[in-house]
Amino acid sequence: MTTTPTALRPQVARQVAARLLHRAAPDQEPVPYEVDWAGPVRAELTDERSVQAVCGIMHVHGRATGGPLPLAVEYASVVAGALAAQGATAVLLARARGLALSTVRTSVAQGALVALTQYLAAATARHPDDAEPPERPGTATLVSADGVRVEIETLDPDAWRDFWTRLGLPAGTAGRGWRPFQQRFATAVCPLPSALRATAAGTPSTVLRAVAEATGVSLLVVGDDPAPISGPEPWTLHPTAPAPRRPRTRPAGGTATAPLHGLRVVESTRRVQGPLAGHLLRLLGAEVVRIEQPGGDPMRWLPPMVGECSARFAALNAGKRVVEADFTTPAGRATVRELAADADVFLHNWAPGRAERLGLDAPALTADSPGLVHAWASGFGSALGDRPVLGTDYLAQVHDGLAAAVRPAGTPPAPSLMTLTDVLGGLVCAQGVLAALLARERTGRGARVESSLASAAALVPRPARRARWTPRDLPLPTADGFVYLGREARSRPGGLPRLPAPGDTLTSAELVAHLASSGLSAVPVRTDLAALPQDPDFRSAVLPAEPDARPPVPARPATPWEFV
Repeated sequence: MTTTPTALRPQVARQVAARLLHRAAPDQEPVPYEVDWAGPVRAELTDERSVQAVCGIMHVHGRATGGPLPLAVEYASVVAGALAAQGATAVLLARARGLALSTVRTSVAQGALVALTQYLAAATARHPDDAEPPERPGTATLVSADGVRVEIETLDPDAWRDFWTRLGLPAGTAGRGWRPFQQRFATAVCPLPSALRATAAGTPSTVLRAVAEATGVSLLVVGDDPAPISGPEPWTLHPTAPAPRRPRTRPAGGTATAPLHGLRVVESTRRVQGPLAGHLLRLLGAEVVRIEQPGGDPMRWLPPMVGECSARFAALNAGKRVVEADFTTPAGRATVRELAADADVFLHNWAPGRAERLGLDAPALTADSPGLVHAWASGFGSALGDRPVLGTDYLAQVHDGLAAAVRPAGTPPAPSLMTLTDVLGGLVCAQGVLAALLARERTGRGARVESSLASAAALVPRPARRARWTPRDLPLPTADGFVYLGREARSRPGGLPRLPAPGDTLTSAELVAHLASSGLSAVPVRTDLAALPQDPDFRSAVLPAEPDARPPVPARPATPWEFV
């Protein structure tokens, strides 16, 4: 990585890193860390938007609206800041455990790639001859008869069917909407049948809310205020009873730069938030044992596949040892307790109250293992009382105002169908675990750590009012794709330099070169994630698929930290 002048450094990333690191280690001397824009990506990246363009965020976020589109917040910078804080906290933890680490480096581009992990895996899993046609655009946001924009959520196909049939639709018509609705977490699009949108448009919002309540479907109104809900800290940490100090473990040989080597994490998680937290801890050197229901997590069979496993699932769970246990039986619960008793961390993202009902909450597990870090990654924690709506990504975006902040003024507010808060939630959960492990080294006490999608979403800075864009803030179409203007070109008074031909008859490379001849920067917009592993500019940032490995591994971002 090259040294970047202070004025050009990613300030938001550094601010987020400083905040999270101070919260994790308020009484310790800070660890030097470096965050730049490009890191190992060989491209001219000088701001948030250029990273979004080159690394693929514009492409994935824009799928739902039909073409690449920037996020109107500095999302990749926030992810990078969280990664920097994790790396620095891991260095402190490693030092406390006797390892000679001094500093850590990461970048906003690496943050963007981590955020795109599941999309990269899916895009590279299919053989070109077997690729499915691209999904039609569409969001899941509905507009009622009185003009209220609402977001609904359910993980139950029966509840989905009941919601729509009570509104007068035939069950078959309702059923055709279930697949795109359920798959939007993976595809970033939701092309609902027009009959569903028309039915919602003919129904008052009060009726939609009443039917949702009657059928067990969660519903939130999508507001126009981008300001985050104030109050929630990224995570809370509650120390448990003192415990005998665990023997320090010291990596040997080639593992000397793995700060969590010798620590064990047991996780019972699903979807993205929880598995990503465990994945990050594994990348930092921890052994991760994953508990799944008998027969395996159903997400293992979500296409596209790499070998016999879902590419998306493998991207977040490869390298984890799996133990199957049925929590509904005494034997299954005993298995969990046995695994937790021999672990440093127990991590779950179960629904509120489930850990208590199973007898696997923090008091129960720390009774057997007083030094255990018990981490719960939730949707809303206790922010919404005893009967919260489903704690999923898109409802967290709506609740926090992020659904308004990610889109510019003059366009309807709607959550990004890229899983923004699931990724941030996984990052914040992992950072809370690191903070608890670091505190345990000083005090000998374990802890209960709680984080949520809502608390993670609040990390994203946003203006008091939604951003206003000009046409220059949008990608420019070219003969073979899109180009995104650099900061100077977007803010330059007057028009752009005269083009030798209309922009859409020039290739992206020709348009970038023409603008460069006038002293203006621009970058091509990545619209094909499948090509990333073969791109020489990403050779050190993206690992190619390993179809012959056992089990096979999809393409995925390289470890986003460099420790020295």
